Amino acid sequence: MPELPDIESYIAALGPRVLGLPLEGVRLASPFLLRTTAPALAEAEGRIVRELRRVGKRIAIGLEGDLWLVLHLMIAGRLHWKPAHAALKGRQNLAAFDFSAGALTLTEAGARRRASLHVAAGEAGLRAMDPGGIEILPAGLECFRAALTRENRTLKRALTDPRIVSGVGNTYSDEILHAARLSPLALTHKLAPDEWERLFAAARGTLELWLGRLRAEARERFPEKVTAFREGMAVHGRYGEPCPRCGAKILRIRYADNETNYCANCQTGDRVLADRGLSRLLGADWPRTLEELEDLRRR
Repeated sequence: MPELPDIESYIAALGPRVLGLPLEGVRLASPFLLRTTAPALAEAEGRIVRELRRVGKRIAIGLEGDLWLVLHLMIAGRLHWKPAHAALKGRQNLAAFDFSAGALTLTEAGARRRASLHVAAGEAGLRAMDPGGIEILPAGLECFRAALTRENRTLKRALTDPRIVSGVGNTYSDEILHAARLSPLALTHKLAPDEWERLFAAARGTLELWLGRLRAEARERFPEKVTAFREGMAVHGRYGEPCPRCGAKILRIRYADNETNYCANCQTGDRVLADRGLSRLLGADWPRTLEELEDLRRR
């Protein structure tokens, strides 16, 4: 799922392409994309784009008259910039937003249709789309800690809950926790003061690093291939590869459609975290340390 740095890169690329231009029309190839009926989508046509804004992991296109088109790409949705009035061909193409300079198209891979388009009226309508999590970059340490300790959650769950933290998901939470040298399963109510300082610094530093990189790329070309697995990441998507800090192999916890990547040496004191499926299968044979894991692999 595109997260804060990815969404901001889309916005950086869209700004010079659509700001100040009227939205000539919206073509829907999938009626299931549109999740609202009022205001009507037709009311957006002909209005000039005045603002682009990120709302959590959503892209909000502000039109004159305080009307907003809000796109949530979910896991497999992606945006593309095409020539004006480009045809919508293939099952993956869900919509096109037409401008005189080109067409912003939305695709979604796979059979599931999770991406969504909402039409919202005014700031109140836009705020209703916001899950309410804090923005890490403008927040202070105390605000950050207060948000994450309202409930006793694991760090992974707290960082990826949009009601707690805005714009962070599976990808950047892995990177943040590795940078902070903290276990994804550490509980927020158990962190020491120095660990909070490391976590906050890592969260800000990680987001600033990737915001800078992706915005720079977006200034050169439209981000056509947004992915959760990027060259230069420390742990996310790097299962089995060496940790850039210590050289130990990156491990993972798999659950549902997601996985958490981490370095046991750097983050968990060499403790191998239980993978829900495999640990049930292996039972008492599940390795507890890196040494036991390596012994198991050699059998």
